[in-house]
Amino acid sequence: MSGPLLDVTSLGVRFDTPAGPLQAVRSLDFAVAPGEVLGVVGESGSGKSQAMLALLGLLAANGRASGRALFEGQDLLALDEARLNRVRGSRIAMIFQDPMTSLNPYLAIGAQMALVLRAHRGLRGREAAREAGAMLESVGIPDAGRRLRQYPHELSGGMRQRVMIATALLCRPSLLIADEPTTALDVTVQAQILELMQTLRARFGTAIILITHDLAVVAGLADRLLVMQQGECREAGSPEEIFYAPRERYTRALLAAVPRLDRAGPPAPPLRHAGAAPLLQVRGLRVGYPVLAEGLFGRKRLLRAVEDLSFELAPGEVLGVVGESGCGKSTLGRAVLQLVPASAGSVSFLGRDLGQLERAALDAMRRDLQVVFQDPLASLDPRMTVRDIVAEPLETFEPGMAEAERSNQVAEMLSRVGLDPSHMNRYPHQFSGGQCQRVAIARALITRPKLIVCDEAVSALDVSVRAQILRLLLELRRLLDLSLIFIGHDLAVIRQVSQRVMVMYLGRVMEMAPAGELFGQPRHPYTRALLAAAPVPDPRLERSRPRVGLAGEVPSPLAPPDGCVFRTRCPHAREICAAQVPVLARHGAAEVACHRVAEIQESALESAS
Repeated sequence: MSGPLLDVTSLGVRFDTPAGPLQAVRSLDFAVAPGEVLGVVGESGSGKSQAMLALLGLLAANGRASGRALFEGQDLLALDEARLNRVRGSRIAMIFQDPMTSLNPYLAIGAQMALVLRAHRGLRGREAAREAGAMLESVGIPDAGRRLRQYPHELSGGMRQRVMIATALLCRPSLLIADEPTTALDVTVQAQILELMQTLRARFGTAIILITHDLAVVAGLADRLLVMQQGECREAGSPEEIFYAPRERYTRALLAAVPRLDRAGPPAPPLRHAGAAPLLQVRGLRVGYPVLAEGLFGRKRLLRAVEDLSFELAPGEVLGVVGESGCGKSTLGRAVLQLVPASAGSVSFLGRDLGQLERAALDAMRRDLQVVFQDPLASLDPRMTVRDIVAEPLETFEPGMAEAERSNQVAEMLSRVGLDPSHMNRYPHQFSGGQCQRVAIARALITRPKLIVCDEAVSALDVSVRAQILRLLLELRRLLDLSLIFIGHDLAVIRQVSQRVMVMYLGRVMEMAPAGELFGQPRHPYTRALLAAAPVPDPRLERSRPRVGLAGEVPSPLAPPDGCVFRTRCPHAREICAAQVPVLARHGAAEVACHRVAEIQESALESAS
C-alpha cells in the first residue's frame, strides 16, 4: 500500500450516563502504516483502550463513536454489523489484556481456534486442526497437538497469551491491536511476548498498535508513539523524540515516574539499629500443600511452595523479594505473617517463635505485623466506609479507645498517606485504584506496626501513581521506623526501594545480596536472566541490548527437578546440577545457590574485559 493502512481522523467516543454524557476520547487523529508498530501510552482512563474498541465496534451499549477511520479504503465507523464482522478477526485482530477473560473456559483451545477458522476461512475438521497447530508452533508453543486438546486453565499465563496471539493471527490480519498484552506477565514471559511480536511483524508484515502504560515496553519495539491523557493526544513522535526531547509537561512527568533498572535508586539511609538484634528471623522454613492427583484413586502429592528458606531482617530494613509467578514469594509473605501454616522451620519475631504462640498471644502480636495486598479493591470491604476500614484494627487492638479519639487517629493517618480526611465516609468504589491502595496502606499503618509485608502492592497501578505510593512507603518507613518485605516482579521497582534483595525460584532462594551488589554484579544465572529480560525505558539502549531470553516454562512445583530446581532452564547446567541441591554459599557480599557460580563469574569477567 502506498498510503496508511489505517487513517483515523477526529475520533470521538462518548458514553451516555445518568449523570450526563461522558466524553472518553476527543478529536483523536493518528495513522498506522503497513508493518508499522504504533505505541499508545498513557495512564488508566486516558482513553487508549476505548479509542481502539471504537474502531472495532466493541464499545459498551451506551457508547457512541464519531469521526472517520479509514482502513483499507473503508470507513470502519460507517460499517454495519455484518460488514464489520467480516473485518474483525480476519483483517483486524485484537489481543486483550487478560486472556482468561477472553478465552472460553468451557472449550478446548483447538475448538476455540477452529471457530475463527470456520467463520473467516471456511476451514473445518482436520484441516482446521492442522492450521491451528501450525500457528501454535509459530508462536513458540511446543507439543501443539496436546495443547489443542487442553483447556485455558491448564496453561500458564504466558501460554494463554501466546494462544491469544496465535488465534489473532490465524487469518493473517493486516493490523493487530494489542491492549496491555504483557501487564500481568512475569518479566521473562513479557520479554518472550515482545520478542514474539517483533518476529511476527517481520514474518507476516503485520502492523501493530501496542497499548500500554509501561513506557519501557514500547521503548525498543515501537516506531512511533502516541501519548494520551484524558481522551486527548498530548504528544506524538518517534521514540527518540518522546524519550529524549519530550515537549509536553505530562510526557515529562510520565518519564520521570518510570523506575530505571539501569540506574541505582536513591541511596538507602543507614539503619538506625545497626548491630541490634534482628527484628525477624526465619530458619529452615518449608510450606507445602497436599494436592489430590488426577483420577478416582489418585494419591495426594505435596506441592512444595517454600523449601528450606532462611533469612534475617533488621529493624528498619527493606528486603525485596523477586521471582516469577509460582516461585513462592507470596507464600513466603503469608507464612511470615502466620496466615498459612509452615510444614517445617520457624519464624521468630522480636525473639518469639510465632509458630509456638497460643492463639491469643499470636493475635496480640498481629498489631506489629501487617500486610498490603496487590489488589486494594479485593482486600477492602465494599460495604464499609473508609473510616470503618481504617479504624477496624484500632477496634480490634484498642477496644477501649473513645470513638472521637479513634476518628481523630483515622483522620490523621489518612492525611499522612495523602488522602482528604473529609472523604472518610466514602466507600472504596468511590476512589481510584491509587487512592484505594493508600487506604490499604493507612489501614496497615494505623496500629504503628514494626513490619509490613507488601505483596505486589504497586504492580496494578499506573506509573505515576506507583511512583507516588513508593515515595509514600519510603517516607513512612523513615518516619515510623518500619521494616518492609517488598514482594514484586518488577525489578526496577525492587531496585528503587530495597536495601537487600532475595531472588526465588520454585520455592528456593537462588541469590540474596545487597541491592547494589545484586543489580551491579549478579552471580546466579537466574538473576542474570531476570535482569536481561527486564526492559529499559531508553530506545537506543533497548535496541542495542543483546537478547538472551530464558527458554521454557517454570516446572510444576508438584514435580520439581532433582538437584538444582533451575537446571532445566539453565544454560550452564552440568551433571552435578542434577545430582546435588546447591546450598547458599557466600560469594563476596552475596549468598548464591549455584554449583558453578565461580566459573560463571570468571567467564563473565573475561567477556567484559
